[in-house]
This record gives sequence, structure tokens and C-alpha cells, in this order.
Amino acid sequence: MTVTIIIGGFWGDEGKGKIISYIAYAEDPAIIARGGVGTNAGHTVVFEGKRFGLRMIPSGFTSKKSKLLIGAGVLADPEIFLKEIKETECSDRIAMDYQTGIIDAKHKNLDQKDKHLSEKLGTTGTGCGPANEDRARRVLRLAKDVPELQGYLTDVSKEINEAIESGKNVLLEGTQGTMLSLFHGTYPFVTSKDVSASQICADVGIGPTKVDEVIIVFKAFMTRVGEGPMPGTLSDKEMQLRGWTEHGTVTGRARRSAPIDFDVARKAIRLNGATQIALTKLDIVYPKIAGANTADKLTPKALEFISNIEKETGIPVTFVGTGPEAEALIDLRKEKL
Repeated sequence: MTVTIIIGGFWGDEGKGKIISYIAYAEDPAIIARGGVGTNAGHTVVFEGKRFGLRMIPSGFTSKKSKLLIGAGVLADPEIFLKEIKETECSDRIAMDYQTGIIDAKHKNLDQKDKHLSEKLGTTGTGCGPANEDRARRVLRLAKDVPELQGYLTDVSKEINEAIESGKNVLLEGTQGTMLSLFHGTYPFVTSKDVSASQICADVGIGPTKVDEVIIVFKAFMTRVGEGPMPGTLSDKEMQLRGWTEHGTVTGRARRSAPIDFDVARKAIRLNGATQIALTKLDIVYPKIAGANTADKLTPKALEFISNIEKETGIPVTFVGTGPEAEALIDLRKEKL
């Protein structure tokens, strides 16, 4: 039995969806549960030749045998939730907690009209901040209050803890990235709650002693969408020269890019108690390894890059992403653990 948390190490958009979908498809955990904030985070999954941009459904939907759960600490938009159920064809194996918070139209309107949030902080406009504010004031609607969600409700904490006690494998999904944590990130340019591994435990209702592995996802270069500092930020021209140009899954806004800053990486590892690193998009830095799925296909420079990350952080790189497709991944756990 193992309980594994997948967490983002930078400012989101690290490629968590790819790692989660791979582990889910390869290992079929009994339960895959999502923590995090809400619909302000988008996970991209490429599965069976189709690209999914998910904001509610766990990225582990790729496992047909896994129960998919959304924790009480998450904010749900019923319209998006029901739409993604149809897209992923998972209606018979998904549920959310009775006490999952609900984002209403008023929350989205407030988020989009607030100049401080939209202009200074670069909010996604999805209503998560105002909804969390209502939750703190104890006036937020919960999933149990929404008629169209009645067929998708459960006690998530109970289900997960019973699975753990039965010796089954559980995979927990985090959202966004550690440096967007309300408490530990680049405040005030952060999200509306904590997003570290300990918070994911709280979101789904398990104690921290239940966790065996925390896999932190680092992209081979850092990116950030929205406002706020990021050390080493490159000019637009330099980003284009390096091929480090990207756009956000939720907002479509251009992301800023920078080389990995190891002070940031070490802080993220410390805050999450990370035990492994999943390194994504190494093919963007070293195009010759694109599509590689075995270690012997890595170039000497790519191997040196990985070795340097391990030296600087003190924990092993156990996954290497080499392209957007699910199979473009090197699993090094047997060699490194």
C-alpha cells in the first residue's frame, strides 16, 4: 500500500497532469483524489490521441479502474464538473464530498470586476477567491445544497481512509504550484489558499502520517502566468530563441519563462517534504531526446542536467518527461529508489 501526493514545485503549469495520468494508467490506484483550490487551475492530459484541458476532474481519469474523488477542501463549479464528466466518460466512478464548496455566478462576476484582483494580481477570473472568502465567512453553498450534484456525493475522507486501511494504493493530486501558496508563496501574487502537500491532505481528509511519497513536479525551466516576481525572467526575444513560449491552460495568457532557480526548487522541496522529482519538458531544452521512453535514449547533456538537479536538491529524479504524449516519459523509479 502506498499513498502518493503529486505536487507542483513552481508557479503551476509544471506538467502535473502528465505525471498523474501516467501513474494512474500504469498502476490503477484504487482511489485518485483531487485537492487544491478549484477551477482556477488547469491540467492538460494527452490520452489516446486526444488532448484534455481539465479544471475539475482528476487527471487520473486515464485509469478506468480507479475511483475519482474531489475533496471537501476544493471549490467546484457544477457546470464545468458536469461538462468534464461527459468529456472523460467517467460518470460511473466519480464523486465529490458533501462539503465541497460551490462557485456561483456571483463569485465569477466579483472576481472579474475586481480591479485589484484582475489588474494587479492577474486573477484567472474563475471565482475561486470570492468563493473562498464566502467560505471563511461561513456563507458558501456546499455540494450537498446543489440538486444536480446529488448523484455524485460521498464522504471522501471516509472512502480514502478505508481504502488506506485495506492496503490499497491512493494517489492524491495537487493543483497550481508551491510558489502560489497563500502562506508560503510570492505574496500578494498568490492564490486564495495554501497548495502545499500538507494542504492536499487536509483537502481530502487524511492525516499526514498516511503519506508515503511526495512527488514534486519541476519543469525543465520555470514559467509563470499572471503578475508577480520570478527570478531570472527572460525577455520575450530570449524566450522565443530558446523555444520556451507557452500559454496558460485556463486563461490562454502568455507565460513568462526563466531557467530553474535552485533556491526556489529547494524551498519547494522543503515545504512539501518531497521525496522524488518528476522533471517535465526536458525535450524542450534538449530536442534530441523528444519522445524518449528509456534512459538509454537520453543524451549526455540531458543526463548531466538531471544529475545537476539531483546534486542541487538532494532527492532523486524518478520521472523524465520528453514530450506531450503519455508514452513520452521515462520512469526511473526502479533505478533510483
